[in-house]
Amino acid sequence: MRIFTFDTTLRDGTQGEHVSFSVEDKLLIAQKLDELGIDYIEGGWPGSNPKDKEFFERASELKLNHARLTAFGSTRFAKNPVEEDRNVQALVEAGTPAVAVFGKSWDLHVRRALGISREQNLELISDTVRYLKRHGKEVIYDAEHFFDGYRDNPEYALKTLETAQASGADVLCLCDTNGGTLTSRVAELVALVKRTFGGVIGIHTHNDSDLAVANAIAAVEAGATHVQGCLNGYGERCGNANLASVIANLELKAGCETLGPEKLASLASACRFIAELANLPLRNDQAFVGKSAFAHKGGVHVSAVLKDSATYEHIKPEAVGNRQRVLVSDLSGRGNILYKLKQHGVAERLDENARRELLERIKQLEYEGYELEAAEGTFELLVREAMYPGVQFFDVDSYEVSTRAGAGAVARSVATVTLRAQDGVHSATAAGHGPFHALHLCLRKCLSKLYPQIADVRLTDYKVRVLDSRKGTAANVRVLIEWSDHRRSWSTVGVSDNVVEASWKALVDAIRLELMRLTEQDSSIEKAVEDYCWGV
Repeated sequence: MRIFTFDTTLRDGTQGEHVSFSVEDKLLIAQKLDELGIDYIEGGWPGSNPKDKEFFERASELKLNHARLTAFGSTRFAKNPVEEDRNVQALVEAGTPAVAVFGKSWDLHVRRALGISREQNLELISDTVRYLKRHGKEVIYDAEHFFDGYRDNPEYALKTLETAQASGADVLCLCDTNGGTLTSRVAELVALVKRTFGGVIGIHTHNDSDLAVANAIAAVEAGATHVQGCLNGYGERCGNANLASVIANLELKAGCETLGPEKLASLASACRFIAELANLPLRNDQAFVGKSAFAHKGGVHVSAVLKDSATYEHIKPEAVGNRQRVLVSDLSGRGNILYKLKQHGVAERLDENARRELLERIKQLEYEGYELEAAEGTFELLVREAMYPGVQFFDVDSYEVSTRAGAGAVARSVATVTLRAQDGVHSATAAGHGPFHALHLCLRKCLSKLYPQIADVRLTDYKVRVLDSRKGTAANVRVLIEWSDHRRSWSTVGVSDNVVEASWKALVDAIRLELMRLTEQDSSIEKAVEDYCWGV
């Protein structure tokens, strides 16, 4: 069964807290949604604000190969003849092939919000739909608050649908605007409307009861063939139905045709693209497309997944453009370690005893507060150290750092680091923008002559988390640092009750890892560290 997809990220999605798109963003997202295979792209409300007006003025820049761009608006104002209603005129002037227009189906809103009679509301619906049809528009009629309206006055709620259809509406879309309807009730009423009116029935659900996706799918099972929502579930209050989850479930579970298998494989990348433009992190636990959607941590789970992924994965991650991940933590079993070793191409270079010792070391570190799930750089270093137990590029003899600030003066940090390398003892002192920066400069100075390549290593992100807040300022902290050498990125982690020490541990691990990697590429470095060990 063919199900038409209607994305309202650019309109309803922007009503979500912290969601804001520029006109350029909206044009880019519209193009991406078209490439994904979405059938309708609701671009905004052209009569409501300058940004949406400009978007529709620039819509000719879009090269849409599949989607029908859609303008959104309301039925005419009660005081205006439809020909003179500015919002209705804006819908016509937007120049889109389709228009979504909402009207009141709940008599509470007719009385309270509009302050008119029920009969007058029917005239608003009829006049607006007929006018838009006369101008050649495909009209999607959004029955706002339909499920609440039916609960209070079933006869009138159905009468609004009858009026819209008789006036020429191409789609009757039932809206759970307050997001409070249970799934069984949605299915019951969609089936009733389908039996009563036939034609294309749509569904628009909100997530206030955490049921938006389930309600949309239940509506399809009851006869709806038009589904509205937002990729990533953006929207006012608790958001709209997450269209990514709706599409994936319909395509992969319900036997419906939405995007098709080829386009479906781009779903995760489209969700990431939109999240990036929204400047919001894509939730790790977002179904189907999140980073954790196919991540496995428990040792029993990992062991089974390595034998057959179907044991703990409901679909193939590749079907939606995602991938399987195995996490390393204190819950890890040998299967997790084996998976990671294979991922790094070194599975055959560690025997069973070495793997077991590595696992015990990881569990101890996690017990101490380290988090290797987010610090795969630290995990890679542990693996490499297990492979080359005699390799030690440098040992730190000591480090110290102080910060001084006076009244009205800028704080100044000075650090001194002393370490031993193959060519002798190195010591450096440096001033920096804070203790960590000063220590970083010292470490570079000490190693730059022997290992000049570390000059490429730079910090790109720095995060601190308190692990046991009950201890107040004496609490342990976890410092997670992301690094880059212009070729790849990695994260390292340090834990201590001293934030400077935790940062120092993460810094030293990052440099040691880079030197380990360079050893495999640069024969001169390999000779410099061959069989070298200071011993402990």
